[in-house]
Amino acid sequence: MTTESLPPLALHRATPTSPGFRAARAVPFLLALLGAVAFVFAFKLPWWKFILYAPQYPHGLRLEIALTGLAGDVHEIGMLNHYIGMKHLEDAATFERQYAGAGVALVTALAIAALFWRGARFRWLTIGVGALLPLGFLVDSFGWLYRFGHELDPHAPVRIPGFTPQLFGNGQIGQFMTFAQPATGFWIAVVGAAFFGVASLLRQRSREPRHARG
Repeated sequence: MTTESLPPLALHRATPTSPGFRAARAVPFLLALLGAVAFVFAFKLPWWKFILYAPQYPHGLRLEIALTGLAGDVHEIGMLNHYIGMKHLEDAATFERQYAGAGVALVTALAIAALFWRGARFRWLTIGVGALLPLGFLVDSFGWLYRFGHELDPHAPVRIPGFTPQLFGNGQIGQFMTFAQPATGFWIAVVGAAFFGVASLLRQRSREPRHARG
């Protein structure tokens, strides 16, 4: 009885011309494209909502903040802010509103470009740059809230100590109860940043030829 030696099983590896390799490279760029679409879609949507409640306003006063401006009961809230010495809402983030479109375009372009650059350390930039938009909005918004709440006019009809309006959840300003929460535009931007993050991780782990890895 003779035994015949079987040939070793061939190990199939993805090559630059194989469908699996091309798919592995295409998925990250598709996710990056979805991230870019999310950023563009979020651009003109409200990013944050504030509601102020008081006995004379039982239904509340609403304020919506977008990258391009303010909406809601802006005039009424501005009149109330005047009594405690706060600046006009329209005076906040004028530079940011003016260049918001260019900023979103720049962040999107840098995140996509970082994905194409060779070298792992460059592709990690996609995660940081993609997260820059929602995180930058939070930091900038908190800075303006702090500034407006502490730079009060000393000659205002009503004097109150300096404060920082609540950015999340419930708060209180004088006799007003406040409630703040993220709006649709912010959450879409977070989803866009997540798309860029996942795209970067998949790009990093994709089975590229050795000479293409950094």
